[in-house]
Amino acid sequence: MNDTKKSSSPGLRMAIDFGPLAVFFLVNTLMSGPQIARVLAATAAFMVAIVVSMLVSRWKTGTISPMLWMSGILVLVFGSLTLYFHDETFIKVKPTIVYAMFAAILGFGLATGRPLLKQMLETAYPGLNETGWRKLTINWTIFFVFMAVLNEVVWRHSSWNFWVGFKLWGAVPLTLIFAALNIPMLLKHGLTTEKAEEPPLPPEG
Repeated sequence: MNDTKKSSSPGLRMAIDFGPLAVFFLVNTLMSGPQIARVLAATAAFMVAIVVSMLVSRWKTGTISPMLWMSGILVLVFGSLTLYFHDETFIKVKPTIVYAMFAAILGFGLATGRPLLKQMLETAYPGLNETGWRKLTINWTIFFVFMAVLNEVVWRHSSWNFWVGFKLWGAVPLTLIFAALNIPMLLKHGLTTEKAEEPPLPPEG
């Protein structure tokens, strides 16, 4: 593969990772009418936005991260089911599936000694030693399990509007805070910041 990866600004990375979720939130908030109409409109907008996000990522950075690929495919699959069956359950459970899949993939890598996270993010964390990669992988695996459980609790015990708000104002800040909390540990295990790239965060599908 001859793709050339280009550097991207933190603002562009945030827009790629979380822009589709912002579109989902805005369409649901601004549209009037019965709830099912807002669900379908927001879901359709989400699907279009995630495709645009992937295209922009390919154009501006030269690549589409594995995490964005996974999230994008699941948005399209579960979004299509939501539109076809007129049932919001599908789009609500999608984040649970995303988090569970991330946790399972990283957990499999830990169990088999395969540094899957390192393969995906090595250029973002130059200098990080094997201990650092293992700790980072364990931390993200635990975080994904926690977020999968949290999403299940929220969507099963709250209204549609509360769940949509939680995705943007709850899940996104939690992800950013968690990523930041790992930095001191990474610095202790060899991370150098001179050539570090902005790591792709798991998109909040």
